[in-house]
Amino acid sequence: MEDALQTPPHDYPLPTTLLQLLSNSLVLGQTTPYLPPSSLLALGATSKSFQSLLRDTPTVFRHLDLTKVKSAQFEIPAIDQGGEIWRNVQLDENVTEDDFYGGPLQGIFNTLRRRHILQHVQTMILDGLSVTSDLLSDIIIQDHFNVRILSIREVQNLNERKLQQALLYAVRPSRRENTPKLRGLYIFGPKDTPLASRYPQKLDDVHRQISPSDFWSSDGGVVFGPGAQIGAQWNQKSGDTLADELACGADRWYQAGGKVLGKPPSLEWANTMYACQGIISFDAVLCNGPRHSSAVIGEGKLASPWYRSSGAHLSSRVASHSIGGCFRCKKGPEGIAKFKQAPLERFPLLAPPPLHSSTVKAAKTPFPGFEDKLLLRCTDCIRSRFCENCHKWWCEDCYEISDEGGFFVPGSTQSWESNDAGPSGTEKNVKPGVFRSCFECGPNCDPCIKQTQRMCKICGGGYCTIHNEGSTLTTAGRHAINGCRC
Repeated sequence: MEDALQTPPHDYPLPTTLLQLLSNSLVLGQTTPYLPPSSLLALGATSKSFQSLLRDTPTVFRHLDLTKVKSAQFEIPAIDQGGEIWRNVQLDENVTEDDFYGGPLQGIFNTLRRRHILQHVQTMILDGLSVTSDLLSDIIIQDHFNVRILSIREVQNLNERKLQQALLYAVRPSRRENTPKLRGLYIFGPKDTPLASRYPQKLDDVHRQISPSDFWSSDGGVVFGPGAQIGAQWNQKSGDTLADELACGADRWYQAGGKVLGKPPSLEWANTMYACQGIISFDAVLCNGPRHSSAVIGEGKLASPWYRSSGAHLSSRVASHSIGGCFRCKKGPEGIAKFKQAPLERFPLLAPPPLHSSTVKAAKTPFPGFEDKLLLRCTDCIRSRFCENCHKWWCEDCYEISDEGGFFVPGSTQSWESNDAGPSGTEKNVKPGVFRSCFECGPNCDPCIKQTQRMCKICGGGYCTIHNEGSTLTTAGRHAINGCRC
C-alpha cells in the first residue's frame, strides 16, 4: 500500500538560473549591450554573486548608452526667466559655462570612475545630451578614458571649433605612440530614433485566463509555455520591423539616393577630417572627386583632362551625396569603392553604432544583403551634373561644364538617352543635361523636365506641374498648353 502511494522519481533537471546563464561569457556579452546602465547596476545589487560577476567582467560596460539616463538630461528653463537653478549657479563665480552645461555628464563620469567602470567603456553614446567641448577634450585626450567609438549626434551646447582644435591636437605628428584611443566619431548624422512599440496593448480573453502556473511547462522551463510562444512571435515581428528600419535608414550611404547629409559640414570640418585621415574615422567622408586630387598641372600648361588644371582644383570638401555610377560610362574618374577592396578611409561609419564591437571596421561594415559599393561626392563636384529628381549624373570625363557655369536649357539637341546609345567617344564634351527650370524642383535632367514642365505657346510662360498651385499636365493657373486662358 505504501509503495502504491509513493510517486515515481522524476529525473527532470532543474531550470537554469539566471546567474548560471549569464556566467557564460558569450551570453553575457551578447545581452548586456541591450540593457541600460541602471538595469546593470540594479542587477549587481541583488546579490554578491551578481555583483562579482558584473565587476569582474570588463565587457559588461564596454557599450555605454547614456541617452536615456535621467540624471544625464539637461532640462532647465530659459535663463531670462530667472530660473532657480540658474540663480543658484550664478552665486558661485568660479563656475564656468562649460562646468554648468557639462555638469550632469561630468557627475556621471566621476561616479563611474570611482566604481572603476569608466576605464572599461569603449563605445559611448551621448546623442542629444548637453556635451561641452571641454568634456569631449577629456574623452579624447585624457588617459582614464578608453573610448574608441563616440557618438555625439545632435548634442547641445557644443563649441565645434574647440572640438576641432582638440582633434587636431590629438592627431598631431608629435603625439605619443598608440594615441589617440578614439577611432570613430559620430557627429554629422541624425541621432537614432527609437522604434515604436510592436507589442499588443491588451490581451485577448483566451490569454487573460491563463494563470501564472500555466506558463511553466512540464520540464520546469518557460520555453514551451503559451506566453513564451506569444513573445517569440512578437520578437519575430520586431526583428522584421528592425530589418525594415535598417533597410530604410541605416545604409543610406549605399542607396545612391542623392543627399544624405541635410546640412553639409563646413570647410573647417573638412580640414579637420583631412588631418585625421587614417587615425580617426567619422560618419561622413571626404569627397574623392578628381578635382580634389593633389596631382594638379600648373598654370600656363595645357591640362588633360581638364579637371587636372589648377583653375579647376578644389580644396577638401565633405561628401554629402551618395550617387551611383555615371549615367553614361557607369563609373567615375576616382572609381567606385567596394568594401574590403578599397581603403577603409573611403567608407563612413554607419548608423547605428555597433553593439557588440568597438572597432572601426565593424562600424563601417555594410549590413548583409545590401550593396557594398560606394561612390560619394560633395555638392561642388556634382553641381550642374546631378539630377535631384531621378539621381542620374554625368562624370567629369563624359561632360565638361563651360567656364561660365550655371545651368543650360536643353534645346534641339538629342536627348541624353540617345547620346548614351551612340559611339563611346563621339559625344564627350557637350553641355550638361541639368538645369533649374523650377526653384522647388532644383536641377533636373532633360527627361525629368519634360515630365514636369509645360510652356504656354502664346505668351511663352513656363510652369511646373508639381509646384504650381492648381496645375495639371495640361493646365497651370492661367497658362495652358494651347495658349493663355486669360
